[in-house]
Amino acid sequence: QVRVVESGGGLVQAGGSLRLSCAASGFSGSAYDIGWYRQTPGKQRDMVARINSAGSTNYADSVKGRFTISRDNAKHTAYLQMNSLKPEDTAVYYCKVEWSNHDKWGQGTQVTVSP
Repeated sequence: QVRVVESGGGLVQAGGSLRLSCAASGFSGSAYDIGWYRQTPGKQRDMVARINSAGSTNYADSVKGRFTISRDNAKHTAYLQMNSLKPEDTAVYYCKVEWSNHDKWGQGTQVTVSP
């Protein structure tokens, strides 16, 4: 059974950095894509960054040049390195794993950026 667990959120001052982790268990290989999404109260959940099984990445315009997504297939873990954080990056960050017309969300981790 696939399980997705995020970690690494917290409180940071503007201009600071955080690294989020997304651990995906239940896979025997690396044939899955991983995405980071974020959501604030009353708004839709938006894609932040995504990395496919081949390692290709794409980013939301608002985070390009500041955030980097990566993955370690041996550990079945993806990371989101967030630098130069802004108050508007404050949100709950969710990880989604996609494979063979299935997907699984994690429970989310709160990121709060103070001015």
